Amino acid sequence: MTNDPGKINCADFQAKLPDLIGSGANASAHPHIQSCELCRALLADLETIAEAARQLFPVVDPPEDLWAHIESAIKNEDGGSNVSHAASITH
Repeated sequence: MTNDPGKINCADFQAKLPDLIGSGANASAHPHIQSCELCRALLADLETIAEAARQLFPVVDPPEDLWAHIESAIKNEDGGSNVSHAASITH
């Protein structure tokens, strides 16, 4: 194998593909993709599958007051546990 990324074989490129995609890099700009029709087709299929998966679970923004509700619940829980702990000590 050579150090030239455009000269790697398909098996080596496909082994690196998950890390390449996971890193957020533009996999379609990789030199091997530019010269290999088989891996270009594989990447296109993976992108189609990923897009279909994203459509199954659309991103929904949480309500604006979500963090305020979480903070309030935590404060209420902490306050309640301190009160019950203090009550158990005095009895």
